[in-house]
Amino acid sequence: MTVKTALITGITGQDGSYLAELLLEKGYTVHGIVRRASTFTTCRIDHLYQDPHDPEARLFLHYGDLTDGSRVAGLLERVQPDEVYHLAAQSHVRVSFDEPLFTADTTALGTTRLLEAIRNTGLPCRFYQASSSEMFGASPPPQHEGTAFHPRSPYGVAKVYAYWITRNYREAYGLYAVNGILFNHESPRRGPTFVTRKVAMAAARIKAGLQDNLYLGNLDARRDWGYAAEYVEAMWLMLQQDSPDDYVIATGTSYSVRDFVEHCFTHVGLDWRDHVRFDERYLRPAEVDDLVGDTSKAARVLGWQARVHTPELAGLMIDAELQALLGKGEVTVPVVPPPTHPLARR
Repeated sequence: MTVKTALITGITGQDGSYLAELLLEKGYTVHGIVRRASTFTTCRIDHLYQDPHDPEARLFLHYGDLTDGSRVAGLLERVQPDEVYHLAAQSHVRVSFDEPLFTADTTALGTTRLLEAIRNTGLPCRFYQASSSEMFGASPPPQHEGTAFHPRSPYGVAKVYAYWITRNYREAYGLYAVNGILFNHESPRRGPTFVTRKVAMAAARIKAGLQDNLYLGNLDARRDWGYAAEYVEAMWLMLQQDSPDDYVIATGTSYSVRDFVEHCFTHVGLDWRDHVRFDERYLRPAEVDDLVGDTSKAARVLGWQARVHTPELAGLMIDAELQALLGKGEVTVPVVPPPTHPLARR
């Protein structure tokens, strides 16, 4: 059987780490692009890494940056991937208001540089673009593949550009290029500045007596939260179809930030109202009120549907935080047994 080769941008992120696991399990050779930094950023994939001198090694990392088109093209020529998963971006919505130019350069133009490199090298690879539900913004729910885009942040605007440039290269040059329009997906590997991880960490630390309060902004915003480990399966499935197309990936359910907070604090036996405080610094200049995805197309064509929903997701994220604190010797409270759902053990 021919071994496939995949190239992942953003491999050190939440989605990149789960996707690398999935592809390695399927027998792929996986290459990842990593931005140079003065500190190590590979903690999410350290458990997968092998010495490249090992003849059995199938995961390889390369320095690169989406702002450097020539370097990206050189890596494509060197790696010769069958599949390219483009996950890298400036992906924090609130930060995009503070750094709109950087967000545009990486999230929007970075996608163009990668697509142009694929076109110029003539590689017959399949391309996955990580699009976002933030593109829908103010459009009323439920949102599906035909819903009009109305982004409400520089991040959302940049993702709309990346979405359309991906479609343009598919239609103009015949590239096998797809957009996965993923709604919010979380996990214990989520960055600590994202609200779900921030809430889970705080609830665990408050339960352990290491913290007193949690400061948040808008509690009324509603999101469709799923489990990242499941969503990378949908990414892979999109590139296995006969023809390229675009798909919404979501759970089809809607919960408020307040709901997520309540699930987390209830899981550790606390009343969130005793600990959560409002801080206007966390408000966005323009808010997205309600996102909930219609995944009927993904279910029909890909055979994919979400299995973990927001209540279970909150529980597995809290359990992971408690286990981490226990491992550091910082907590003595009883740890809730881990969820029995098989994906929670990945």
